[in-house]
Amino acid sequence: MNYLVLLALIATLGTWLVTALGAATVVFFKSPNEKIMNFMLGFASGVMIAASFWSLLQPAIEWAELSSQVPAYIVTTVGFLFGACFLWGSDKIVTFARRNAERTHGKPNGRLNRIIMLVLSITLHNIPEGLAVGVAFGALQNGNFTTEGLMGAITIATGIGLQNFPEGAAVSVPLRREGCSRKKSFLLGQASGMVEPVAGVIGALLIVYVEAILPYALSFAAGAMILVAVHELIPECQKNQQELPYFATMGIILGFAVMMLLDVMLG
Repeated sequence: MNYLVLLALIATLGTWLVTALGAATVVFFKSPNEKIMNFMLGFASGVMIAASFWSLLQPAIEWAELSSQVPAYIVTTVGFLFGACFLWGSDKIVTFARRNAERTHGKPNGRLNRIIMLVLSITLHNIPEGLAVGVAFGALQNGNFTTEGLMGAITIATGIGLQNFPEGAAVSVPLRREGCSRKKSFLLGQASGMVEPVAGVIGALLIVYVEAILPYALSFAAGAMILVAVHELIPECQKNQQELPYFATMGIILGFAVMMLLDVMLG
């Protein structure tokens, strides 16, 4: 196995492990601390927004300028929009299926459908996140394996891992409320993150062996990450805004600043 693919596998196994830790909160607590969860979501969104530019879009632009006959601004724009649209389309499919499941509320299969849709929705969102990690490590090939490049890939994996913790809890806790046992809630919660190592390996393999798609893949990952951060993580972390107006917001700022500091300092 190519060493970059192996690194991508190790990194995404780490992000899956964080998902499992988040899902494990259902075993030890009746419900996770909402304030801490919101701060973590804010911090993760800040990291992901910063990483989308410094670790994904900027390298995509530089790579496209060197190796692509298509103008770099077209390559990165197309990849970015495709990544966002891919996740948007996935969300639409999940929403449509969820509405069908809600129509069966009170029917014999209603509870089962809601459980399936809850796990499926988080699992779908984990696919582009795993791809983003795989692409980041795959991009380190052919002389690009530098300290700053490696740190960029690691910080992307760290940011995704941080937001996986509340995602794991977001699956296991509602499942517990639906009447599932603690063990079953945990197993289903951690299972939603198992797709990330698979997606990570696929992303790394594509970049390692099909080098021409690298700028498109990097910008694709950036588009998917921005959509997740802006559409889901930021609104979710602002739920207790009236009680603590700037608590989650400072998490966003801190996450962005940490990621920016690492990238600029190491770059």
